[in-house]
Amino acid sequence: MEQSAGQVRYSPANPAEFEVAEKKEVPGNSEFVRRTLIVLGLVALVFLAWQLRTVIVLLFGAVVVATIIRAIADPCTNRLRVPEGLAVLLAVLVIVVLVGGVGWMLGNQIAAQTETLADTLPTAFRTVDGWLANLGLAHPIQSWLAELHQHGGALVSRFSTWLSDASTGLANLLIVFFGGIFLAAEPRFYRTGVIKLVPPHRRALVADAMRDSENALRLWLRGQLAAMLVIGVMTGAGLWLLGVESWLVLGILAGFLEFIPFAGPILSAIPAILIALVQSPELALWTALMYVFVQHAEAYLIQPLIQQYAVEVPAVVLLFALLAFAVLFGIIGVIFAAPLTVVCYVLVKRLYIVEALETPTPIPGEYKK
Repeated sequence: MEQSAGQVRYSPANPAEFEVAEKKEVPGNSEFVRRTLIVLGLVALVFLAWQLRTVIVLLFGAVVVATIIRAIADPCTNRLRVPEGLAVLLAVLVIVVLVGGVGWMLGNQIAAQTETLADTLPTAFRTVDGWLANLGLAHPIQSWLAELHQHGGALVSRFSTWLSDASTGLANLLIVFFGGIFLAAEPRFYRTGVIKLVPPHRRALVADAMRDSENALRLWLRGQLAAMLVIGVMTGAGLWLLGVESWLVLGILAGFLEFIPFAGPILSAIPAILIALVQSPELALWTALMYVFVQHAEAYLIQPLIQQYAVEVPAVVLLFALLAFAVLFGIIGVIFAAPLTVVCYVLVKRLYIVEALETPTPIPGEYKK
């Protein structure tokens, strides 16, 4: 045994044994360096993903659009024997005509109602303010309008910011739409490319997880489209029975905004109540009650029936996922919160609970081999 510089070192009698001991120390050091580099790489990857979080959500939005396009195109290919490229083109045309038609109708109705709203909203505000004053609330609407008048410059500046955000949102929607077209045109190519990024011994697992999540997303979209159709018809019919102007457009708007969980129904009710308020305050109250009735019917009757044939995500999971995605990604996260939750829900069950924890659990949309 030799001692130098405060260290104790054994010197074997046989020099060959010393060489073996030296060689055994090297792998330990290289393993430490390798693990350190892996940790640093993971930290860098997480940081990069955080910086590109908006791009990642837009990419997922393109996947949702591609799923919708393929859901329309695949029946044309499988049943009508339409060539795959032509089927994708027909699906895109259907979506463009549908969305463009709704946008044109909404634009016309908005233009027709804007002047009426500008003329009659002050009277409606004064009426509601008088009701609130009679309840002892000291004219809150007048105070609010006076405060808005004092901060007029700030409102103009904020309007410019809103206009810039709207332009960015429109550009993002175009990116999502065209990205979805490219993904729908060659889904196997992109799926294979993602799988090749995974180590060979895990490729089968990743392929199964991607297949399960894709199937679950399709089932969820099918159920959601059915719910959107029912909500749109019920809302339009209710507004027509109440005598609210622009009932058709408002019904279509309610159907489209049903895609956004929790927040969508509230957003769809606001313009309807304002238009009803122009006609009379009593009609606005009945309109609000009608929206409450439709949403209760959707929650307790329509959704349970639809989810028997689609994918069901626990309401608590969906609610807190909506809040989380709103904080992380902003408005774009709110729009895609529900499909994001469906995919994450399936992947957590498939890759973590079943694979890592080895615990059997039902997986929504699981592919049956």
